[in-house]
Amino acid sequence: MRSYFSRIFVLGTLLLLATLIIVGSFFHIIVRSYLNDTTLAELKTNSNTIARLASAYFMEDEMSGHDFLVNISVAASVSGADAVICDTKGRLLLCSDAPMGCIHQGRQVSEAFVERVLLTGSVADTGVLSGLYETPRYVVSVPVLADNGTPVGIVILSAPLSETSRVLTRLSNFYIYISGITIVGALLIMLILVRKQSTPLKEMVNAAVAFGHGDMSARIRVNKYDPLEVQEMAIAFNNMAVSLEKMDAQRTEFVANVSHELKTPMTVIGGYVDGILDGTIPPEKQEYYMQIVSHETKRLSRLVRNMLEISRMQAKEGFTEEEKLRFDICECAGQVLLSFEQRIVEKELAVDVQFPEDPLYTMANKDAIVQVLYNLVDNAVKFCKQGGQLRLTITDTDGKIRITVANDGPAIPAEELPFVFERFHKLDKSRNRKQEGWGLGLYIVKTLVCGHGEDISVTSREDDTAFTFTLPSVI
Repeated sequence: MRSYFSRIFVLGTLLLLATLIIVGSFFHIIVRSYLNDTTLAELKTNSNTIARLASAYFMEDEMSGHDFLVNISVAASVSGADAVICDTKGRLLLCSDAPMGCIHQGRQVSEAFVERVLLTGSVADTGVLSGLYETPRYVVSVPVLADNGTPVGIVILSAPLSETSRVLTRLSNFYIYISGITIVGALLIMLILVRKQSTPLKEMVNAAVAFGHGDMSARIRVNKYDPLEVQEMAIAFNNMAVSLEKMDAQRTEFVANVSHELKTPMTVIGGYVDGILDGTIPPEKQEYYMQIVSHETKRLSRLVRNMLEISRMQAKEGFTEEEKLRFDICECAGQVLLSFEQRIVEKELAVDVQFPEDPLYTMANKDAIVQVLYNLVDNAVKFCKQGGQLRLTITDTDGKIRITVANDGPAIPAEELPFVFERFHKLDKSRNRKQEGWGLGLYIVKTLVCGHGEDISVTSREDDTAFTFTLPSVI
């Protein structure tokens, strides 16, 4: 299986090679076309000049044969080409190499070629000119005309293709040399860049492997020189890691807390039941201990119900409008307070109720608000000192209803205030089970209030602890 680094490296190499090949091919075609066009254009210009000189040769006493040979030899040498003059039958008459020994004497161009030149007025092409040359050449031919316009012969000016091939070969070699340097340099740069880009991915893989082995502290280093996408990915991964670490800690704490909550009542129930069964507890005391077993069983049942309620609330993001109804919050709070009448009387508490004179309506899930009020009043009564005061206040300010449940019991330490709404949080982890304290109740309260899009807060000082939550006010 190829790695990300090898895939990018191979892909980049192939793209670079393909680009250089395509560019080199187009460059070769363009240069060849340019050289062909330039050479043929130059040969055509020179051939026209030689044709005008040749027309004088065919006129008597205008120019001697020797003088004409010198002139066409000079013209041919300047252009780097060979010049020959043939009659209308294709027989070779003069050659630019004549003064130095011509090798074309006695040769003849095909009549078809001559007819083509005379018919079209000029021929410019590349290839083998049969009868004169055996290798491919640039060939330009124009007719030689007399004064009356009658063709008396043709001029053939040609140059070898080998010169162009040499130029193209030199250019190709130079291009290959430069391309090789470019490829090596580009591959080195790409090697460095790809390795640098793949480093965060490797760190993510290592962090994920560490997570898989239980190391929740693994993090990815965020480098400001990395691309923005890589930085965002690293930040997102680190945020996910923090969330997973927090969830793992909460899960561990949750399991520990549930185990702690279940251990004592299960031990009590098991011990008393075994005592009754084996006769350790005498019959006259069995009813008393069975009442204790019943109390612990009910407490376990409440814990299970609370856990189920927490799971249900966590499965939904909030209360829908269909789950809400319009009701009088003052009436609702009064009914909850009446349900604690017996406990209030037993603790001789003074109740201070401050409600508006007129009904105060809200739009919320009534069952959820009843549970919120019940849990808050239950805590307030439980932790209020004997003969203390319980306060329940409801006010309406700028479209927000504020409900406050307060008591004058012991204050919550300031360092504990940010955690009182957390699941299973208790002020004293080792205290007696008879006083349950802040456990699941306040966590459920906060979840229900936040499910309405509202908020809850707590303040506590000596002999005054108050929980306040909000609800929307409707007409």
